[in-house]
Amino acid sequence: MSDSNYPKFCPVAMAASLLEPRWTMLILCEMWSGSTRFNEIQRGVPGMSPGLLSKRLKQMEVNGLVTRRGAGPGAHAEYFTTPLADELEPLIRGLGEWAHRNIDCDVSLQNLDARLLMWKIRGKIDRLQLPKPKCVIQFILKDAPNETAHYWLVAKPGEETDICYTDPKFDVDLYVVCELRALTSAWMGHSTFKEEIDCGQIALTGHDLMERSLTKWLMRSSFAEVQKCSGFEQRRATN
Repeated sequence: MSDSNYPKFCPVAMAASLLEPRWTMLILCEMWSGSTRFNEIQRGVPGMSPGLLSKRLKQMEVNGLVTRRGAGPGAHAEYFTTPLADELEPLIRGLGEWAHRNIDCDVSLQNLDARLLMWKIRGKIDRLQLPKPKCVIQFILKDAPNETAHYWLVAKPGEETDICYTDPKFDVDLYVVCELRALTSAWMGHSTFKEEIDCGQIALTGHDLMERSLTKWLMRSSFAEVQKCSGFEQRRATN
């Protein structure tokens, strides 16, 4: 069936015509997490080219899902979801919960992305639970056969946690050395940080209280509590 013959009179078909274009739901999810500027949104959907993201945002604006503000001279344009789009949030959230419950965790951990993971983790740092006003955390992610990646999270009072892809030359309070798969698994709730630390897949070095309070200031994915899958035990059994 060609697009021109798509049964638009059907409500499900009408919804699909708004949401099916690739990346649309991921863009909405990134905006619901707080991203408003173009560069912020792109960092949350790193597989998109700037040209495609621009095209998709324009299409979503035409469809009434987003609004664009502050595009005047010298101003940074910002994008916001509309009430129409916000009605979709619990539905798309439910779709993610369904996938998290039913798709095998080994499948979901096949295609990992260190930069995307760290961008998501950056938004899940509870600064009120950190033992120091300013904290610098260096993540050293091993992803064989790829090169080891380094990221620095800088948390300061009254500011959003910043992520650095090159050394900011600050004193590091805590080093987190881990396998990319292990960090992804623990953060997504397929395993726990304690399990990954106990089996040596995640190692913490530095500020003692930051080590002991890791699970307080590093909040996991909002999907982490949806299910407790057995992927961790399955993975250990096959290693």
